[in-house]
Amino acid sequence: MQKIKSQNELNTDFAKKHKKIIPATTRSSAEIDADLKKVMLDGYVIIEGLLSQQEINNIREEIEPLLEKSGRNNFEGYKTQRVYDVLSKTTAIDSLATHPRILGLMDKFFQAGFLLSQAQAINILSEEEAQVLHYDDAFYQIPRPRQPLGAALVLAIDDFTEENGATVVIPGSHKWGSKRIGTQAEAITALMPAGSAVFFLGTTWHGGGNNQSSASRLAVTCQYCDAYMRQQENFLLEISKERAREMSPELLSLIGYSIYGPFMGMVNGQHPKRVLGL
Repeated sequence: MQKIKSQNELNTDFAKKHKKIIPATTRSSAEIDADLKKVMLDGYVIIEGLLSQQEINNIREEIEPLLEKSGRNNFEGYKTQRVYDVLSKTTAIDSLATHPRILGLMDKFFQAGFLLSQAQAINILSEEEAQVLHYDDAFYQIPRPRQPLGAALVLAIDDFTEENGATVVIPGSHKWGSKRIGTQAEAITALMPAGSAVFFLGTTWHGGGNNQSSASRLAVTCQYCDAYMRQQENFLLEISKERAREMSPELLSLIGYSIYGPFMGMVNGQHPKRVLGL
């Protein structure tokens, strides 16, 4: 009789030629350690100069033609344009989703094999009201206080100012229990120049700001979740096999072509990359 394998042996069977893409140690740096310290204290960190001006220009050129209708409810924002399924429509944010400084922070909080939960562009138009404050992993119905089950970044394509609807965050709110509700009086504005990003935990209260300026405020957001949680966006249905084959191994793993040991994510008992012929 064949002996039942341990979970570690099963992991090896499923991985075979599909090894982990980048060990966490390769993303360690003094910058990431400093970011971690700030996130642990406040629940968020502002990272200036995450992308270059050329990268920002490229994202703007790709995203602006995709901006169409405004939101369908007050959470999306009746005067806010959103682009969903971004990864199918442009490659402009691929390098943002896999930015080593962001993934390095994710390594500190989440298990190896964490996933991209969703990606979208958000353009807050003039006269938009402040978004209702919330925390992103609330749909995982596990009582607080608890560890975060996801995290997110909001990248400024336009400068984030007091007037133009910059994201607001509540420092320390990542430690709150389930009964405490965030208020605008507790929130501070994430002021930052274009190319910078605010990274916050899924338990941190935040929201889009009130745009009192005469111009719109464009941003891109990527949200992530722990390896064993369900993603918000069903990338495997959205993204064609042709597009998936063009992705970097790391991005491909993040959208779900990966295994969380010993077999979560399998397809017909095999690694999902085999569906792509990889």
